[in-house]
Amino acid sequence: MDFSGNGTPITGTGMAKVCDTLDVGEPEIWAVLTVETRGFGYLADRRPQILFERHWFSRLTDRRFDAAHPNISNRTPGGYKGGAAEYGRLAQALALDEDAALSSASWGLPQIMGFNHQAAGYASAKAMVEALVESEDNQLAALGAFISANSKMLRAIRQHDWASFAAAYNGPNFRKNHYDTRLAAAFAKNKTMIPDLGLRAAQVALTYLGIDPGPVDGLPGRRTSGALDDFQSEEGLPVTGILDEETDQRLKAKAFGTAAKAMAPA
Repeated sequence: MDFSGNGTPITGTGMAKVCDTLDVGEPEIWAVLTVETRGFGYLADRRPQILFERHWFSRLTDRRFDAAHPNISNRTPGGYKGGAAEYGRLAQALALDEDAALSSASWGLPQIMGFNHQAAGYASAKAMVEALVESEDNQLAALGAFISANSKMLRAIRQHDWASFAAAYNGPNFRKNHYDTRLAAAFAKNKTMIPDLGLRAAQVALTYLGIDPGPVDGLPGRRTSGALDDFQSEEGLPVTGILDEETDQRLKAKAFGTAAKAMAPA
């Protein structure tokens, strides 16, 4: 499979849809996204962020690869490499069993496991992955479907019961990684500081163009301003470090091509 697609960022329409689906506000959504992937669903090469879980690959393949491939098929979790290196682990598993490999990784902004594809609204892990490759809006829609499919999870996020939400979303060992306290902290922060989706889209575009804007967080800062300076200089635009309309349009056109049309404000 080719895991690199348009990789278009969250739009206002996509965010509104998931909020409506779950009957929550943006701070609740951003709390989950911040904890799962620091709020960005792709690598700089536009492939979705993933984490390959070897214990799930072992389970889904009836342990038949454990002896010969313990690094990617093992009863115990581990072997993580992080970032783009996770695709090397996934590639080894794909060569052995494609469906089990795709099912054994967590995908995109919400880090939904491939084996949860039906709850996320897809007939197969492959279908889910193909959709999540294309846009963060698709990733948000999968998150909305996944949470809606679990009444305990849905009730917990609406009530801001982060311990119950973490138990349902991350499993019974959630306290080992402090998921509940991290969710609560992210929610509290995002209640007063919602990411600007327009600025965030510009940060995504800069990232894809190889101009480092710092974290893709939708918040202004010196690194983002400096990256905008660099882009404006390269394009022969007035160098202001400010995301004006001309800079924004040029950025989107260069980074996303025809897909930029789908990113227009609702």
